[in-house]
Amino acid sequence: MNANVETSTTPMSPCTQPLPEQVTFEALAHWMAQGNNPIVEIQSIDMGYYLVRLHHAHGSSQLVDDEHHPRRFTGTQWISRLLAPLGLTHGLLTWPEITDEMIGLPAEPSDPDDVLAHGTRVAFQTR
Repeated sequence: MNANVETSTTPMSPCTQPLPEQVTFEALAHWMAQGNNPIVEIQSIDMGYYLVRLHHAHGSSQLVDDEHHPRRFTGTQWISRLLAPLGLTHGLLTWPEITDEMIGLPAEPSDPDDVLAHGTRVAFQTR
């Protein structure tokens, strides 16, 4: 994973310990209190829901609830209200792969760096 993604003004910090593939908010807060700083990806999915993935030096992690189900948000403002108090200032809004089902062309999976490089920056500011 390239830590110098052009769309991020805050580079990832080196991690003393990796995050697991699924991470709760409490575990994320503890990990960040140790000086770690992920890149936040906000994935827009069907029906107006958003998921949060955290990219770090050891890979990426999905933000989950206490039952280890992906946390779904109904707007980016809810993500902002959750993550801004941790010191995170922005995220990158991305969209899932789209396959041309009309003519049956298979979609090639995108590289995570490509997805982040073409994401839209979303500021975590709540008023």
